[in-house]
Amino acid sequence: MIQSAIKTNKRFNNALYDLPISALVEKALFRNEGSLTSTGALRVDTGKYTGRSPKDKFIVTEKETKDHIEWGSVNQPMEKDTFQALFEKVMDHLNKQEEIFISTGYAGADSKYQLPISVITEFAWHNLFARQLFIRHSSNPKANEPFTVICAPTFKASPSIDGTNSEAFIIISFEEKIVLIGGTEYAGEMKKSIFSVMNYLLPKQHVLSMHCSANVSTEGDVALFFGLSGTGKTTLSADPTRQLIGDDEHGWSANGVFNIEGGCYAKCSNLSYEKEPQIWNAIRFGSVLENVIVHPRTGEPDYDDTSLTENTRAAYPLESIPNALVPSIAGHPTTIIFLTADAFGVLPPISKLTKEQAMYHFLSGYTSKLAGTERGVTSPEATFSTCFGAPFLPLPAKDYAEMLGKKIAEHNVQVFLVNTGWTGGPYGTGERIRLQYTRAMIQAALHGEFNSTETTVEPYFNLHVPTHCPGVPDAILQPMSTWSDKEAYHKKAKELTYKFKDNFKKFNQVSESIKKAGPQ
Repeated sequence: MIQSAIKTNKRFNNALYDLPISALVEKALFRNEGSLTSTGALRVDTGKYTGRSPKDKFIVTEKETKDHIEWGSVNQPMEKDTFQALFEKVMDHLNKQEEIFISTGYAGADSKYQLPISVITEFAWHNLFARQLFIRHSSNPKANEPFTVICAPTFKASPSIDGTNSEAFIIISFEEKIVLIGGTEYAGEMKKSIFSVMNYLLPKQHVLSMHCSANVSTEGDVALFFGLSGTGKTTLSADPTRQLIGDDEHGWSANGVFNIEGGCYAKCSNLSYEKEPQIWNAIRFGSVLENVIVHPRTGEPDYDDTSLTENTRAAYPLESIPNALVPSIAGHPTTIIFLTADAFGVLPPISKLTKEQAMYHFLSGYTSKLAGTERGVTSPEATFSTCFGAPFLPLPAKDYAEMLGKKIAEHNVQVFLVNTGWTGGPYGTGERIRLQYTRAMIQAALHGEFNSTETTVEPYFNLHVPTHCPGVPDAILQPMSTWSDKEAYHKKAKELTYKFKDNFKKFNQVSESIKKAGPQ
């Protein structure tokens, strides 16, 4: 089998194993893969691929997967013979390099559900990225059989020969336990591929895998923040008054919540110390800055300059956040926040959801794709991403939704929909809701201040909107009041309700109570 050859490493005579962080940084600099910034972080350029390439992602059709995967445009099938032929080409390519880098890590802070990972990379900085993003140590000597991530960015596929859609490819083989990546230098593909793997493996162990960030109070109250990239998961969960469990990927077992990763991958466009001091301070030696413009003389990062991409990123270990919870395991959530960046500017900044509304909006997963998070996205686009993570879900959406619904009911979880997008008008006319207001609303939700607050029912989306929140002008809470052109507001609100209804038609098997929980 393919995997047995990788385990023995017989195919690699040019490999450097488990180099420490300092050595990987030194290697990256010596190989001209990047440069040091004034903060000590390694700055790298990922070339033309500055975001994920969802159209280049495949899953191999095997006995293990063919009857379980939700095949389609997200999970594209690839024949086993096609995969194996491409795998051999990548192996030959790596063996021709002067040196490659291999390190080990883990996914899953809870040792009961931990997945060992071997990461083989062509670039030193990719191995550094993996060392910072995955868990470095294991407390389970009997962990599951490992997955191997192979990243060969300078190998370009030939679609007509290799069965890909472009020169880039991200392929998962569950039978061989391999993630094969080539043609793209964007390091996020490694992280998200392992997340996709865990989204397949964890539900089979009765664990809900979730695209969310999480934190916990000193009293043990856990909060989850669901949302796609750019909606605020990392920013809003990095709260100095609470311990950070993780910023992007989690599992929810019968015992509680655990982080899947060992690091954070924060968007840093327009990053400032005043707004996000924890993330700002985490960017130091050992961290990786992707596509951030740096002053040529001083080496100072310019986070406001997004001329390369809006999707500038910082990768750093969880321990770089002062109040991070390590090991990142906590109890059951008491509050869930669904984050959406509404480019229409018509959703309320915060709404209280019933259980049925929570299921409706979890299945809908409405947000706007923000510029740079995927190739070709240059301005916000309204989109529906089931379970706030459709690009990473190999199983049918109903499997994840049913698990979440049961857990909300079992643990009596409070659920809120929070719009971190636009107010006073759509994208291009209105303005982004101020972070200080969003933080105030999140704090009020976590502290139970909306339990007795009067609410009004928003007419288009049937949402219960608080009339008051400490630290937020009352007018901000009601979206129509922020628009100077009321007729334009009604037009945009109707337009978005039609999009919700049209998207939800595919969920014809859900109960009538859930269907009626959406826009009417």
